[in-house]
Amino acid sequence: MPEAVIVATARSPIGRARKGSLKELRPDDLAASMVATVLAKVPELDAGDIDDLMLGCGMPGGEQGFNMARVVAVSLGYDHLPGTTVTRYCSSSVQTSRMAFHAIKAGEGDVFVSAGVEMVSRFVHGNSDSHPDTRNPRFAAARQRTEDSALGGTEPWHNPREDGLLPDIYIPMGQTAENVAASRGLSRQELDEFGVRSQNLAEKALADGFWQREIDPVTLPDGTTVTADDGPRAGVTYEAVSQLKPVFRPDGVVTAGNCCPQRRRRSRGDHERHQGR
Repeated sequence: MPEAVIVATARSPIGRARKGSLKELRPDDLAASMVATVLAKVPELDAGDIDDLMLGCGMPGGEQGFNMARVVAVSLGYDHLPGTTVTRYCSSSVQTSRMAFHAIKAGEGDVFVSAGVEMVSRFVHGNSDSHPDTRNPRFAAARQRTEDSALGGTEPWHNPREDGLLPDIYIPMGQTAENVAASRGLSRQELDEFGVRSQNLAEKALADGFWQREIDPVTLPDGTTVTADDGPRAGVTYEAVSQLKPVFRPDGVVTAGNCCPQRRRRSRGDHERHQGR
């Protein structure tokens, strides 16, 4: 059975959502830039030998639609190269790496590009979850439960299946976080302490140059170059974070300081290749 290995990687800087350094760059152009960058790291590879381009995207609609993987392939001049765009929300590009690995192990091909992109800054141009009147009405009661919980004062979450009810398939991530915190008995202090520690460690890694070594520059439409992540913000303290108000429920424990706000996204390209034994 053939062995699968990653022979080159690339990732863009991470920008802040909606107002960050990458907001003027289209997602398909950003993805194409990273794919071109990673392939340039393997000059001995003939692009004609690539079997498929697999692109993960959490919300593949609007500018991120039209089978973006194929858009990327053609924009790079690889008209011969097929492409598939995969959504598994936050783990979409992890899924494409799994798919490339499985394809190589199964003998379906030797060379695959696994990539991923998500541009929250560009959601104003549409995404797969933004169209009105597209949610299944079967989940109306479940959605109402979520809306009621968002007002606060409700009982801790438990599995609605235990009551013979449908779960809310459309529940926002922030409400999920509140449900998990309540069901696990996590306090606001625990979450704040964990969040601050994580942020401080990220700050130190940034100061030590840990992230910079893996970033590949991106050129914007106006010709300027972005070479570093927009974050994390420096100087985060427990005292400051503890003063933040809950975001998703008035009596909740999840804030912008102890959860993952929609403010940063990145694009990456991984190149996996078969290595025979």
